[in-house]
Amino acid sequence: MTSRFLPSAVRNHIAALRMLLVFTAFTGIAYPLLVTGIAQAAFPDRANGSQVRQNGKTVGSSLLGQNFNLSKKNPNDPKEAAKPDPKWFQPRPSSAGDTGYDPTSSSASNLGPNSDDLVKSIKDRRAAAAAFDKVAPKDVPADAVTASGSGLDPDISPAYAYEQVERVAKARGLSAAVVRRLVAQHVQDRALGFLGEPRVNVIELNLALASLR
Repeated sequence: MTSRFLPSAVRNHIAALRMLLVFTAFTGIAYPLLVTGIAQAAFPDRANGSQVRQNGKTVGSSLLGQNFNLSKKNPNDPKEAAKPDPKWFQPRPSSAGDTGYDPTSSSASNLGPNSDDLVKSIKDRRAAAAAFDKVAPKDVPADAVTASGSGLDPDISPAYAYEQVERVAKARGLSAAVVRRLVAQHVQDRALGFLGEPRVNVIELNLALASLR
């Protein structure tokens, strides 16, 4: 029996099913495969998450920040606060997850500028950063005491990177001039020359730092 002898409603459903199958094959299979193939051929690094590798192992992504802390004395104690490792450049604070930089809990603190809790946390962070890097509190950059909107920002300002040079150099037994030159090599300009601000990717900087001898 041909379709022309079928009821109108049935023919309409058959036509709709055919269109569904055609567009599923095109937009759900062919197009994604084409785009994926082009991305893998032209931009393999970005297509695979901008992974950062060291000694053949993936250690992170240049798009996602991460903590560089000392190991806890008691890893099973949730009340023990992680302490920043002086041998590494430190990222900006993060409110994503319990320990920060959790990509499954991307968020900000949602505290407004008039929040007493926010004001106190900034003062505490400023004092801690100043003591850690042995600088005056007034010289601590804003990104050293405030989290990004996503909590996953991998970049810091050049000012914050340079602030940490003396501490990192001393902890590693390196010349401050050598570490400062490394920071200068990792300063990225504004996108297209006018978008955003100059920045330093902490993960890429620390990876380069690890290769210094």
